[in-house]
Amino acid sequence: MRFSAEINVMPLKEILDPQGKAVTGSMKNLGLSEIQNIRIGKHITLEIEALSKEEAHEKVDSACRKLLANLIMESYEFELKEL
Repeated sequence: MRFSAEINVMPLKEILDPQGKAVTGSMKNLGLSEIQNIRIGKHITLEIEALSKEEAHEKVDSACRKLLANLIMESYEFELKEL
């Protein structure tokens, strides 16, 4: 079976997000000061071949923990869909 995964990796709320802070500051310059507390992360898509949805979930979770997210500074979540 073939699956696609949509993965979102975000900095932990406790960690300073300098890129998000810079974009938040730029919103004020654009006259959009009501937009605040911007956090910037990564969106990753991938396709995976697996025997079941459970196996695909385990493999994507492993990829996130081992490579795609730095668990010291980031959290992740993902959604699997069968293709």
